[in-house]
Amino acid sequence: MKKLFISLAAILLSCVAAQAQQALWSRANVVSPQINDDGSVTFRLNAPQADKAAVAGDFTTKDGKDIGYGEMTRDEKGVWEFTTPPLRSELYSYTFLVDGVRMCDPSNVYINRDVASVMNILITDGDRGDLYKVNDVPHGSVKRCWYDSPTLGKQRRMTVYTPAGYEQGKEKYPVLYLLHGAGGDEEAWMTLGRTSQIMDNLIAKGQCRPMIVVMTNGNPWQQAAPGESAAGMTQPAMKFDPSQKSFEEAFGDVISYVESNYRTIRKKEARAVAGLSMGGGHSFNISRMYPDKFDYVGLFSAAVGGVKDADVAASLAAQRDKGFKLYWIACGNTDFLYGANKDYMKYLDSIGFPYTYRESDGGHIWRNWRIYLSEFAPMLFAK
Repeated sequence: MKKLFISLAAILLSCVAAQAQQALWSRANVVSPQINDDGSVTFRLNAPQADKAAVAGDFTTKDGKDIGYGEMTRDEKGVWEFTTPPLRSELYSYTFLVDGVRMCDPSNVYINRDVASVMNILITDGDRGDLYKVNDVPHGSVKRCWYDSPTLGKQRRMTVYTPAGYEQGKEKYPVLYLLHGAGGDEEAWMTLGRTSQIMDNLIAKGQCRPMIVVMTNGNPWQQAAPGESAAGMTQPAMKFDPSQKSFEEAFGDVISYVESNYRTIRKKEARAVAGLSMGGGHSFNISRMYPDKFDYVGLFSAAVGGVKDADVAASLAAQRDKGFKLYWIACGNTDFLYGANKDYMKYLDSIGFPYTYRESDGGHIWRNWRIYLSEFAPMLFAK
């Protein structure tokens, strides 16, 4: 009886292994995504039982046409396929829609999380794509570290990029504080923004001064990114707690930790603060609340406002009078915050507040924010 049981178990395990091997073999023979020589991309999915399949993504053709959706066709083996026109060099996100159900590409292990959405990614070669790739250049280091925030009454986590050679040297560096948008966290600029790749590549080309980049968690109610704190594997979400002290009020805790634990140049001309959307609003507030701290300010598609408030108006006037080296505003011409940024600039004009404006195509998207970072960083900390 025991021998029979062992034999049956062996047969069962053999069948399971064979099925698993068959599944892996089937997946291995489906190449997706396939980046073609002309810059087009072919997507494939083995789903013989499906009735309908499509690709949903943020693709832009070389002639500037946006493609958000592509119907896939099925061959006689049940493999669905769609090929885009030649695409611009970029980092793209996409998912599959199979009989109305959104799913990731099982043949592509590369994914990003944006708030609560998970998407596959790919990079097409060329100017932008090459900037976002890991190239054969000296690489900086990235550390997730915890700091004490007495203002918020909790330990919190931040991500810190140090340039190549930092660990081996004694040099002091300027600091860029880089802030995420609503729903993001201290992971957003690293994963979605490709910060370390952008900085490595710009620095290696001599287009950017080596600097420390501090990517904070801008949610004062949160210790760290979902799944990275004692709160456990919580569902990522946009949330606001009006009873909690603001991130701006607690920003001094961030500066204190960074300047106590990293070799920084502790001068106004060696500090910059920039952010996207909510983080742009944070940068707007932080730079006026700490007018002696930052010579460089970047507002990317920023959530700005409140200039009719007497305290805000007074602080902006004080910031103007104390002076700075660069106040850089960037926004896409179809961004839902475009009007708010235009109104803000009219107010700045009315009080003689100097700024530089950069307008791009497109909306409230990471594609723009990566570009803004790659253009803003080279303007910082000129010797």
